[in-house]
Parts: sequence; C-alpha cells; structure tokens
Amino acid sequence: MTVGDGPVQVSVTISGLSRLFGADLARVVDAARVADAAGIHQIVLPDHLAIGTRTDRYPFAPTFPYPPEEPWLEPIATLSAVAAVTSRVRLGTGVLVGPLRGALLLAKSIATLDVLSHGRVDLGIGSGWQREEFTEPGAPFVGRTARMDDQVRACRALWEQEPPVSFTSDTVSFADLWCEPRPVQARVPVWFGGDASLRTARRIATLGDGWLPVGVTPDEVLVEGIGNLSAACGEVGRDPACIGVRAGLPVALDADGRVDLDATRARADELGELGVTTVSVALGRFLAGPADVAPFLTDLGAAFGD
Repeated sequence: MTVGDGPVQVSVTISGLSRLFGADLARVVDAARVADAAGIHQIVLPDHLAIGTRTDRYPFAPTFPYPPEEPWLEPIATLSAVAAVTSRVRLGTGVLVGPLRGALLLAKSIATLDVLSHGRVDLGIGSGWQREEFTEPGAPFVGRTARMDDQVRACRALWEQEPPVSFTSDTVSFADLWCEPRPVQARVPVWFGGDASLRTARRIATLGDGWLPVGVTPDEVLVEGIGNLSAACGEVGRDPACIGVRAGLPVALDADGRVDLDATRARADELGELGVTTVSVALGRFLAGPADVAPFLTDLGAAFGD
C-alpha cells in the first residue's frame, strides 16, 4: 500500500544544537534561511522543556542521543523566528510534547505561527516519555496520552469551527469561546509520533494527518505500521493516501567519513517505495560543526531537487 502521492520529500530536524552552532544558538535562524533557499521541504524542531538525569529510561532504540546538558530551543518560539526569514519551507515540530501545554495555549500558539508564516505549519505531537518534565500538579505524567488526544480535538474545534466554539471532553472543556486569529490553513496538519501499533494508526486515522515513527526498525516493522495505517483509515472511511509518513533517514558516509549523498538519496528512494512520504535528516547526528551546516543543506536540497 502506498501512503501519499509524489516523490519522497526531505525534512531536516535541527537537533544537537551545541555541535551545530556552538554557543551561538541564534545561528539556527541562519541555517533555516539556507534550507529555505536550498529547496528543503521542511524544517523540524524537537521539544524538551527540561532534561533530567535518567536518560537511560528513554524507551526507544537506540539510546537517548544527547547528554542532559544539551540545549533545546522551545520549538514554537524558534519557528516564529524562522518564519520571519523564510518564505517557502514548511515549519514542523517533531515532536512537541503536547500534554505539557494547555489546549488553549497550544491552539493559540500554533494558529499564531500559521498566520505569521502564511500557512506553513505542520504540528508533530507526542505524549512524552520523560516523567521528570511533568512537574505541574494539574498535568501529571499518568493520563498524558488521553489528555493529548483531547487537546488535539479541542484545537481542531477552535481552528475549524465557526465561533463561538464549545467543546467537552474528559480532560478539557469550554463554552462559547473565540480563539482568534484562526490558522490560515483550513486544516493544520497534525502528525502523531508513535510506534507501529494499530492503536497508533487508529489515533492518526481519527485525528491526524501523518505518522512520525518512533523507534521503528527494521523496514519490516515500518511496513507493518504503514499497513496498520491503511487498515485504520478503512475503518473510519478515510483515504490512506491522505496520511503522510515521515521516517528518519540514516545518512550514508564514504570511506573517508564524508557524506555520500548519492547513497543517502538511494536509501530515501527505498523508503519511498515502502510508503514513506518524507525522509527526515537529523543534522546533529553526523555533522562535525558549524562550518558544515550550510554546505550540507545546500547539497541536500540539490540532491532531492525539491
């Protein structure tokens, strides 16, 4: 089964900031400007409000890739700065820990970013894995996934229904609200992080627009997850071609340790044949330092010919 149409697109996740930018984290905006000019399809910012000492509890393979002292820019604020210096690249989160934010705050923040970027937002959302981040008594670690689902439903209501908007669920309810401005996009794409299970697929088919596979290897498991998406879409009467899949792309290196873009592109095409619609390159995993960022983004855009 094929999810989505057209050639595989390339997304860049800007993580590993200390390696990429040293002490000057504002250079992330310069990198975004280069990516925009290079034809990169999407820029993605990950999310952690804080990191505790127990990164060994990271539940996905491989181990958590960064030490606790690694800096993490708040993604919505950072993407607002990126929106000001770009015109075409899409602005994604990957993934935003939704339950750490209230539904109204998330609805307002994403709508504002969508307005300022003229409709370029992709909301990647997840329920989080790190208990230490959940410090607010009203937003505990237990029950976070149910709150995330209700949060997305509430945001959809505020974004898409004619005001005044009312919404009722087990974890968030309100009556007769205006939350203006609403997004430019008629439907803000919401991508859920998760495993390859049918439960994840049903959440996406019901509430979302895309899957962000987390800890999903090898290819057989990825294919299983895409098959579950197709089945879940059938259950609710949705066309599976409307659902995107953004999977991590390992960057191939040559014998001298340099990036082999031809081999990397070939692997992207293989993932596309499996049903992946967008491949994601995590810059902080392999670039050596600030001087490598702009040349790599330029070469990557040329290799994918967006």
